[in-house]
Amino acid sequence: MYALVEIKGKQYKVAQDSVIKVDHLDSEEGAELEFGEVLLLRTEKDTTVGTPFVKGVSVKAVVEQHGRDAKVVVFKNKRRKNYRRTKGHRQHFSLVRVKEIAGVA
Repeated sequence: MYALVEIKGKQYKVAQDSVIKVDHLDSEEGAELEFGEVLLLRTEKDTTVGTPFVKGVSVKAVVEQHGRDAKVVVFKNKRRKNYRRTKGHRQHFSLVRVKEIAGVA
């Protein structure tokens, strides 16, 4: 069984006990979360597609850790003008472990 859930504007395929990497969440490590925006639910018997969300179904999860991705280097250059700029960026993320998909009959 799996579900497609929307978290901070992005869609993730989750199953029970799976770990997903999402954009940074403003929650403490170990905090329990509930995501109610389930777009699709697939069980052994059937598939339920929400319009836009599946009613009565939510995904319960726990924040495992926060971190930062590898650095992405942005380099700007204008030829023949001696113009060079280098910037780096590290995106913050959260690792979330799915405990259960609640509301499934």
